[in-house]
Amino acid sequence: MVESMKYPFRQGMRLEVVDKSHISRMRLAVVDTVIGGRVRLLYEDGENDEDFWCHMWSPLIHAVGWAKRVGHPIKKSDDRRSDLGIHPTFRKIYCDAVPYLFKKVRAVYSKGGWFAKGMKLEAIDPLNLGNICVATVQKVLLDGYLMISVESVESSDGSECFCYHASSPYIFPAEFCQTHHIELMPPKGYTPETFVWEEYLAATGSKTAPAQLFNKDCPNHGFKPGMKLEAVDLMEPRLICVATVKRVVNRLLRIHFDGWDEDYDQWVDCESPDIYPVGWCELIGYQLQPPVEPEEPRVEKPKEPVKKKHQYGKRRRRSAATKAKQKETLAKRKAAAAVASTTAAVSGPKCPAEVAGPEENMETYETGNKEVTAADRSVEVSELEENMETSESLENTEMGEPTESKMTDELAETKLMVRTCEPSKMLEPGEIIEVKVKEEMFDSSEEADFTNLIPLENIKREDDD
Repeated sequence: MVESMKYPFRQGMRLEVVDKSHISRMRLAVVDTVIGGRVRLLYEDGENDEDFWCHMWSPLIHAVGWAKRVGHPIKKSDDRRSDLGIHPTFRKIYCDAVPYLFKKVRAVYSKGGWFAKGMKLEAIDPLNLGNICVATVQKVLLDGYLMISVESVESSDGSECFCYHASSPYIFPAEFCQTHHIELMPPKGYTPETFVWEEYLAATGSKTAPAQLFNKDCPNHGFKPGMKLEAVDLMEPRLICVATVKRVVNRLLRIHFDGWDEDYDQWVDCESPDIYPVGWCELIGYQLQPPVEPEEPRVEKPKEPVKKKHQYGKRRRRSAATKAKQKETLAKRKAAAAVASTTAAVSGPKCPAEVAGPEENMETYETGNKEVTAADRSVEVSELEENMETSESLENTEMGEPTESKMTDELAETKLMVRTCEPSKMLEPGEIIEVKVKEEMFDSSEEADFTNLIPLENIKREDDD
């Protein structure tokens, strides 16, 4: 723990790092941030903030000039970033990281045989760290480095090759997976059930790398299945997640990220700088990714009928008397509606309010699209005059001859405005119709006219409705 907190890298140092978009070559990068020995690098020729996270002891970073010295491909950095002089990290570039800052690899000796191009072996797929695949040595570099390709992935330009050191714990001799009961990813055209090393070597005319060339050291690390730790997701190296040791094979650990599917499991070495004890992120101040909770399957419940809510509490039960009264009220309403519909069938839209006198007997009035004559209205004027003479004689007999002012005052109390409506059928002369009347105050200055009145017994007032 104490050693992991000592780091000599500083912001602005230049170094070489693997190209994450083309793993068979290196690129120049600059140190941007250092947190607990973990380094954030910015590619010199990258766009915007194209970065790469790794540990300062990772085998993926080297001093400037390493690729040229061992024969590893490197991307030319002629096209540098446009913001090289503006970005605060690139403004602080002051030196190249010296070689002694990087982790030293184990010394190897090639006497008695060495790796050669075309040899077959087993290796962890660098693009899928949960798989161990059949691999081939494509090129032998200096200082014990090898360019290895995975047989399960075809690549004509060698872009899928990856650099491993001969002492790397991530390469194994043939039949390693068979010995330790690990599923091996065979070459294309084979299945794990049908693949056999002897038949494959005979079909391809190749040979396996000698077993003594591989690193077989196994320290007493103490890891056991079920132990909890904090591990870097090497496919997204900026993330550190809660993890569990799922399996232990010599010095090899299979790490399972809690809450994630088994397809995301990764093989790491027991001495990898990318695994940490529980509480490391809290101590350093690095963000820890919590476990992902599995989603519970949704069970669709049958829809229940929605009950209507009563606005004023519980609904009271109606008594027999209440029910009978409501039925009686309903019957009366229906009878009234029937009478109203019958009246509406006879009456039509409103028409002139005055009733024509006898001299206008044949005068016509336009009401809507129909014509109604004065002869078809209310009652005959002659009957009205007879009734008025009878009432006047009775009044003169009992109370004496009324004066003109007295008659005017009595008529000032009420004036009946007779309104007739257009009938839905033509009325016969002399037929009595039902009309509505409206009370209005009579102007005493006007002279009373009794010629256009209708007998009172034939008039239905609004107050009687």
